[in-house]
Amino acid sequence: MTPETAFSYANLLVLPQWLFMIVAPRWRVTQMLVQLLPIPMILGGLYMYYLLVAPAASGGPGIDFGAFGSLAGIQALFKGPKEIVLGGWIHYLAFDLVAGSYVLRDGQSREIAHGWLIPCLLLCFMLGPSGLLLYGLLRLFLSNKPETKF
Repeated sequence: MTPETAFSYANLLVLPQWLFMIVAPRWRVTQMLVQLLPIPMILGGLYMYYLLVAPAASGGPGIDFGAFGSLAGIQALFKGPKEIVLGGWIHYLAFDLVAGSYVLRDGQSREIAHGWLIPCLLLCFMLGPSGLLLYGLLRLFLSNKPETKF
């Protein structure tokens, strides 16, 4: 499979769970996905493949773990072989989905109305940490109040 095809499949893989978390948050399938995290785990396998196995199999340069010690090193990683850049993108997809799953689980456990969670989930989908930040701020104001209807 080419890196371009894997990129498309990885992007498509996360979409159903995001859709379910937004429009069917209490559906048993959605609950299973956010509790067991099978999609981020599948992405974890793809991540390991494209970061470690694919570069070696193609004879290209592998990941330079020393690059993580500087901003210039990280920048160089994102200019590296397609497989390593794809691994980085899959990392984002997986952890944004984990963050969104946390927002949904925690929000439901705190009985925060789903309407309040939707903007957090959308931000997690597009800009992971900002959705988590919004949820943290939202939780400060809503989770201790007796009425959190939206």
